[in-house]
Amino acid sequence: MERAKSKRLLVIGDLMLDEFVWGKVGRISPEAPVPVVEVSSESFYPGGAANVARNLREFVDHVAVIGLIGADRGGRQLLDLLAAEKIDTADTIEDPDFRTIVKTRIIARNQQIVRVDREQVRSPSPAQVSRIAENVRQRLAQTDAIILEDYGKGLLNADLVRQISEDAIAAGKIISGDPNPRHPIEWKNVTAITPNRNEAFLAAGLPLSDPIDPAKNDHALLEVGETLLKKWDTKLLLITLGEQGMMLFQKETPPHYISTKARQVFDVSGAGDTAIALFTLALCCEATPAEAAEIANHGSAVVVGKVGTATVTHEELAASFENDGAA
Repeated sequence: MERAKSKRLLVIGDLMLDEFVWGKVGRISPEAPVPVVEVSSESFYPGGAANVARNLREFVDHVAVIGLIGADRGGRQLLDLLAAEKIDTADTIEDPDFRTIVKTRIIARNQQIVRVDREQVRSPSPAQVSRIAENVRQRLAQTDAIILEDYGKGLLNADLVRQISEDAIAAGKIISGDPNPRHPIEWKNVTAITPNRNEAFLAAGLPLSDPIDPAKNDHALLEVGETLLKKWDTKLLLITLGEQGMMLFQKETPPHYISTKARQVFDVSGAGDTAIALFTLALCCEATPAEAAEIANHGSAVVVGKVGTATVTHEELAASFENDGAA
């Protein structure tokens, strides 16, 4: 991972502002059978595709993010947070007719009570698609890898993904995608795709089944992996399995199962963001697919042990491997 510092990555996808309202519950409301949260503090973090960029920024000197925000308080706050972490937002589009996506989580004693979403699901206009695609082309020569992060909010439509992936592959760049099964995209010409278990089953069109332990004996999961390799015609498919770890699929190679390294799970928010960020970055640094998956697995194990939209540092990642070796 020492090679990572000089790499330049571009993240494209649905940008969000994550708000956390922290407090404690001391009583039940007399108005309804719900807890009353006494607020002690609030915090804000880049969310969605912006959180992927934030995870990368822990390891690289230059990461850029492209997405859509509104000309509103949430949009300005998100830009300020990204600027504070020196994440390049020069090509992010500010649209006065768009409402910045804000997700508010109410947390009491490290437990999420409720989440409130303010969002507007909308595809970019043809002019915005052309603008984003052209901006990506201009950046390709100075970019090592592209991550497409689809939260199903509309930015990544089929036409935009096709243009970006074709240009990236033609330029010899690594490109990875985090799909949303409710948002049909072919995902052709992509180096790697990283769905979670539920997303993988939905994308494969197969009935969701309960996980089998150990996952390497989960025949339904193995069928899903082989189905998606053919459907998406991708080189690498990394299915994240939550508390079970991850499963790596690649053509003409047996599936590679990696058990979870998480010692405790407080919050799974952003674990998928960490996984695709580190998996893609490791591939940029000439890790083998199995090595890249191991790195992603360790990074995800660190962030689920934190509350809120979290990232993993270089030191925490190294410590996770050291502790694993000691065990």
